[in-house]
Amino acid sequence: MSRYTRILLAVDLTDECEHVAERAVQLAQECNCELHVIHVLEPMSIAYGGDVPTDLAAIQGCVQEQAASQLQEFAHSIGVPSERQHLACGRTESEIRRVACEADADVIVVGSHGRHGLSLLLGSTANGVLNGARCDVLAVRVGSPAR
Repeated sequence: MSRYTRILLAVDLTDECEHVAERAVQLAQECNCELHVIHVLEPMSIAYGGDVPTDLAAIQGCVQEQAASQLQEFAHSIGVPSERQHLACGRTESEIRRVACEADADVIVVGSHGRHGLSLLLGSTANGVLNGARCDVLAVRVGSPAR
């Protein structure tokens, strides 16, 4: 197995991401490598469709400020300095892959809900990150175990 030098931890800032972060921190410590963390906000126009009549810029700005604060607090709790914290806005999968390339990450750590059936093996975000990633992707199971 190759030695990792940089890990990108992708988080959604829910309670479940703490389990994923534990795995990423452990891997970073074992490999003595740099840990980066990313949180991606999807633009409200994507999340709610482009035909929403309200001007979403003010709301999006408020959401972005709150996410930046939450990311900073979360990253601080796992020892990631501000220069390795990434807040992006766009399609989650493509932004994670973009920042992984910019940070020259060797591995992306992302949470995945194990669902039933081969087509649902990975969650949609984990699957989207895996397809097109230029580095290894570690999908950490979150949520209740599959039956």
